[in-house]
Amino acid sequence: MGTAFAVVLVFVGCCSNVVSLELLVREFPGCGNIVTFAQFVFIALEGFIFETKFGRKKPAIPVSNYFIMVTMFFTVSVINNYALNFNIAMPLHMIFRSGSLIANMILGIIILKKRYSASKYLSIVLVSTGIFICTIMSAKQVHAVSSDGSEEQGFYAFMHWLIGIAMLTFALLMSARMGIFQETLYKQYGKHSKEALFYNHCLPLPGFLLLATNIYNHCILFSQSTPVLVPVVGITMPTMWLYLLINVVTQYVCIRGVFILTTECTSLTVTLVVTLRKFISLIFSILYFQNPFTAWHWVGTAVVFIGTLLYTEVWSSVQAALRGARVKEKKAE
Repeated sequence: MGTAFAVVLVFVGCCSNVVSLELLVREFPGCGNIVTFAQFVFIALEGFIFETKFGRKKPAIPVSNYFIMVTMFFTVSVINNYALNFNIAMPLHMIFRSGSLIANMILGIIILKKRYSASKYLSIVLVSTGIFICTIMSAKQVHAVSSDGSEEQGFYAFMHWLIGIAMLTFALLMSARMGIFQETLYKQYGKHSKEALFYNHCLPLPGFLLLATNIYNHCILFSQSTPVLVPVVGITMPTMWLYLLINVVTQYVCIRGVFILTTECTSLTVTLVVTLRKFISLIFSILYFQNPFTAWHWVGTAVVFIGTLLYTEVWSSVQAALRGARVKEKKAE
């Protein structure tokens, strides 16, 4: 029951989160900072009340150890959302972030000197190839759109897009480095994911002072958006604030679902559920919002997800389960 409930939370929460984020970004492409800030405040407030019991509960992991993790987490979150300012389409954004497993593996080889099976190395090649195909196709689209204007404008738009790609690449590698740091921290102190969730969202809050002007400007823009009547509650509020509220709540639901899954299932199952969720979110984003997506984009996307599934050894797990089922049938006979 707990596992099924967690899977529902992940799919409903994360897919709804992607939809609300796209609605926000389509109206105000530069709203990444206010979205990140709202998410951090909400999760930090919830953690302060329910995890730390209003600050009375001492952390299992020394707070000093969280500062390095928090710096990386804050950087990754801000850069990932800020990259949307640089002509990065939501589908490409999602495909890029699907490479996190492989980035983690590459840094594991470099930093931790880990060694993997041939299938794992093949998955690196597949995911990298898929992301490369999608990136190249998106680059052609940016060039085609920008070529309608002057040559100078076209060059500026393309360079603007390249900065976005560089930001996503940096965030991907930084996220993988944070994962390795978390792994070593949990080995030393044990797993305390709810506590880590709170400190990762609470400690970086002062960092948003650097983005205060941008956040304030978007607060004004959000307040000037068209008012809408909220069903059930019966109150009227600006559309963009409603979208932001939905985004924050669904982000929390998604994170809670993943947290429950990690306590109920193996890491393989969690990875598979999250991967399938990304795939469904991607398809929904393409079909509902009619984002430009060519046949080559579909090829690249398929290669990314095949590589991810190969990495998680889903095929061998399914075969093992089928073998086990056959053995049980023979015994029953």
